[in-house]
Amino acid sequence: MKILLAGGSGFVGTSLTKELSRNNSITVVDRNVPAPDRNSENIRYVASDLSKPGEWQALIPEQDVIINLAGATIFKKWDSNTKKIIYDSRILTTRNIADALKGGKRKKVRILSTSAMGYYGFHGDEIIDESFPPGTDFLAGVASDWEKEANRAVEFGATVVNCRFGIVLGKNGGALGTMLPLFRHYLGSRLGSGKQWFPWIHEKDLVGIYLFLIKNRSLAGPVNCTSPNPVTNRELTEGIKKALKKPSLIPFVPSFAIKILMGEFGNLILEGQRGIPKKLADHGYTFLFPTLEEALKDIIP
Repeated sequence: MKILLAGGSGFVGTSLTKELSRNNSITVVDRNVPAPDRNSENIRYVASDLSKPGEWQALIPEQDVIINLAGATIFKKWDSNTKKIIYDSRILTTRNIADALKGGKRKKVRILSTSAMGYYGFHGDEIIDESFPPGTDFLAGVASDWEKEANRAVEFGATVVNCRFGIVLGKNGGALGTMLPLFRHYLGSRLGSGKQWFPWIHEKDLVGIYLFLIKNRSLAGPVNCTSPNPVTNRELTEGIKKALKKPSLIPFVPSFAIKILMGEFGNLILEGQRGIPKKLADHGYTFLFPTLEEALKDIIP
């Protein structure tokens, strides 16, 4: 099978490339890719700016599967420039992928396009599945527009899955890459009240979900890529401290401090979503790490 990973040189893309290259022909397209000598029999790297139309688009109709992972990080203080980068890096790339399927003969392409649990906005303690409508905040608007661009590819013969990520936990990056150093120095603590929900997913389960979605072609539309057991920020904090066997020197980080330091992004940190993967459960996906305790035991040595 021929699979192209757009934006595939990051944390999630690297893990996916390693797993998928065992039995498939992989093309990784990203602005920053490894040196040409890293190409192998099953992996080809193409350096290109995905937010701009270009020669790379000719690769799209040749594929059996497109995995779209492109998008600038949201984990920083938001200002007008940062928000524009967050928006454009997702919308323009996805638009270019869909446009590459316009006209001409092509095989049936399956697109697995990244989205986010932020699509739903904030719902407090309410349990959220894929049937919920989009929220009204900035990130919800980005995710909604992102999915609309991906869904345009249906007009050109593709099947599309919008993978709504929770926060990815793994050994070599993701949220824990930023959090663990603080906890190891006794500075990890709950954020605000700690009651906000934290929809998370183990990196290995995210890879497993992609393999599952590639094989199960009847699955389409939105799919929540999260653990079946979301936790609160307080539970996450206590879980990490227990796994590291390190207490914290500070009881909590005040909400006002988070908003000052992170701007509008602070609202996302202090709200969260209690999301569950209903579609994956209905179609029989079995999680490797369904609970936070199991996930942290695997990740933290």
